[in-house]
Amino acid sequence: MSSPLYIEKSGAGDPLLLIHGMGSASNAFKPIRSTLDKNFSVVTIDLPGHGKSPYQKGELMDPQSLALKVLEQLSVESIESFHLAGNSLGGWIAMEMAAIAPERVRSLVGIAPAGLWLNPYNARYPGTALARFLARYTIKLAPTALHFATARRFGFADVSPRWQEFSYELCLDATIAMASAEGYYPAWDGMLLKRFDRQISELIPVTIIFGDSDRTLPETSCQERSLAPKHARWIIFPDTGHAPMWDSPLDVIDEIKKAAGVTK
Repeated sequence: MSSPLYIEKSGAGDPLLLIHGMGSASNAFKPIRSTLDKNFSVVTIDLPGHGKSPYQKGELMDPQSLALKVLEQLSVESIESFHLAGNSLGGWIAMEMAAIAPERVRSLVGIAPAGLWLNPYNARYPGTALARFLARYTIKLAPTALHFATARRFGFADVSPRWQEFSYELCLDATIAMASAEGYYPAWDGMLLKRFDRQISELIPVTIIFGDSDRTLPETSCQERSLAPKHARWIIFPDTGHAPMWDSPLDVIDEIKKAAGVTK
């Protein structure tokens, strides 16, 4: 059996699981976590080979296998029913979880979810391969370099139109996560020749969020509405890139609460 996934819990209320993207870690949700803690028992999980979760060579890393692994880990934690939100690959995993176990998922928010493309990738995307390479080979310089706007622009201008507003902590966390993500390429390979093509119950409230400036999953090729549940609310945030929880944190919080039926 593969190693257990690293989990953190905080807050009080109904469980809300947040799933990070490829080359990221659960601390990517820092900008929204403390506010969500007021309404939910927030659960974050590090995917295999990301953050504090180990990766075992040969472990299945396709989105459906990862969804099954996360569901299994939640059962171990006695979390049987929960709200769900995921970013990028985490959004794809969240959609797979809702398709596999609809009786467990109470609401779903895809935050720039991957997998909504008509033509699946058949090779690793060069730009993201470069991001991993640069993070690994500049990590020793990052704690100093990221104090300077030039380094933050170099690392984050492609991710967000609001990179100048990012804190030093956010940038350092993201760089460390990418540099240390042994599961990055296995997760990439797990997505090749695949897309999200399953059905999600109409009983599950679904919201799909994309930013109007998402260069990682652009609207022209990676935001195919026909692949999303027909009952999903589809929302585009202005001046927002591939990590809406960084660029538009209050809006993301609001949409998670709306999907979950939280009014206060």
